[in-house]
Amino acid sequence: MSRLEAKKPSLCKSEPLTSERVRATLSVWKGIVSSCYGPSGRLKQLHNGLGGCVCTTSQSSALLRHLSVTHPILKILTTSVQNHVSCFSDCGLFTAILCCSLIENVQRIGLTPTTVIKLNKHLLRLCTNYLKSEACGCRLPVDFGSTQILLCLVRSVLTSKPASMLTRKEIDHISALILKAFLLTIPENAGDHIILGKSIIVPLKGQRVIDSTVLPGILIEMSEVQLMKLLPIKKSGALKVALFCTTLSGDLSDTGEGTVVVSCGVSLENAVLDQLLNLGRQLVGDHVDLVLCQKVIHPSLKQLLSVHRIIAIDRIGVALMEPLSKVTGTQPIGSLGSISPSSYGSVKDLCTAKFGSKHFFHLIPNEATICSLLLCNRNDTAWDELKLTCQTALHVLQLTIKEPWVLLGGGCTETHLAAYIRHKTHNEPESILKDDGCTQTELHLIAEAFCNALESLAASLEHDGGEILTDMKYGHFWSVQADSPSVVNWPDLLSRCGCGLYNSREELSWSFLRSTRCPFTPQTCLPHEAAGSGSNLTVDCLTAKLSGLEVAVETANLILDLSYVIEDKN
Repeated sequence: MSRLEAKKPSLCKSEPLTSERVRATLSVWKGIVSSCYGPSGRLKQLHNGLGGCVCTTSQSSALLRHLSVTHPILKILTTSVQNHVSCFSDCGLFTAILCCSLIENVQRIGLTPTTVIKLNKHLLRLCTNYLKSEACGCRLPVDFGSTQILLCLVRSVLTSKPASMLTRKEIDHISALILKAFLLTIPENAGDHIILGKSIIVPLKGQRVIDSTVLPGILIEMSEVQLMKLLPIKKSGALKVALFCTTLSGDLSDTGEGTVVVSCGVSLENAVLDQLLNLGRQLVGDHVDLVLCQKVIHPSLKQLLSVHRIIAIDRIGVALMEPLSKVTGTQPIGSLGSISPSSYGSVKDLCTAKFGSKHFFHLIPNEATICSLLLCNRNDTAWDELKLTCQTALHVLQLTIKEPWVLLGGGCTETHLAAYIRHKTHNEPESILKDDGCTQTELHLIAEAFCNALESLAASLEHDGGEILTDMKYGHFWSVQADSPSVVNWPDLLSRCGCGLYNSREELSWSFLRSTRCPFTPQTCLPHEAAGSGSNLTVDCLTAKLSGLEVAVETANLILDLSYVIEDKN
């Protein structure tokens, strides 16, 4: 019997945030995510020292997926951000930076964690109530009768991901395609409860981005030789479709949900083949025009179907099964037995298509709630990043259906919110505290730390050493180039605020961000014409950003409340 190693005691560390090593780790992590933030964010190249693929990105979802985190506190933070991104797709970096900034700022104050957590919750409630209120000065309604705000939202997502390597013209083209793909997934006769379709992204690498397009229905990639073997169907009405989710190869290891009954002394292979041919004869008798199979179809069955001018396509793959079921209205068939008539579906038409060097079989549905986005980019790295960006944009468009509002982007919501919190805590502290045992002094200290975290988040958009200002009327974000003269007339250097809503020719006064200034009342209630003020606004998804704000504050509170970290070293 081998000698057993003695069990090591667990490692217990008290007050983990007082450790310089922990603070340094959080600081490094904040530096990584902050440097990725915004349209001019710096790219990160992630690869394993032992080999494998290289990921070039500035997106939180890709960054967190490829980073290996070992420190327990950092694991809490990254897991919270990943959970948020898995639900909302957007605002991952926003969440991570804000959480780190909150932890850093409140540590300098020296208040007890209980007091900090209690006041953070009050300030979070103040923020969410304001952002959801009609008086909010940094949100706009989404009008689904117009594409203007929706295009701004998609364009803002695309421009914030520089690793996609898109020009302005390409961004406009892809934005229009994403919006078209999204609109195609909305049923024409939508009631109170909308069931959205699906946009399938089809890769076409090595082609010009401008060659990307959207088609209703599903594209099934095939070789040119396979397409030439398929006989054209000439039929005036809809085409009858059978969809199989089991193998039709005759392989005994996978007979699906059915059973194969074999008499004694009979060849198993021949028995299964006979059952496949009987299945084929039923398909012929039921006047099926198109047979689609997730796995492999036996050559003899293919031959039988071809003789009766039935198109058979196999090796569809599991990814297309759900969209195919929706497009055709079929119930996927999982056995080799008799087929129920209700299992069949139909398509309006089918044809072949060629894009670049690839050939496709195009299924055109009766009602187009499934579409294919043929996405092109110059190389694999840029395409992978663009695909992730398009998925994010499609998701935030879906979120706007439930909450048809957007927040002003470009750092303006953060600076406006900071100005609003300072105003409320200095002028109406009683409405926030509500006899919970905290003093106004403690409230002012935590509010300043909270506002500084929001302003630090906005300042993370500047990566070239420029100056950040905020105006004293709206509380919006303004950026000045690094080489600007020290004594200037600000309107001569500033053009528009970060979100693009206001220009510098209005009668405004500015101050440097995070400089000492008296609290002021930022103008609330945007004018009605703001939503139509221009097509180049930078906006963010309200739902995603609200969730990111809540996750950041709650995660910071959780980490601040940690008294011990216990690690099992066995």
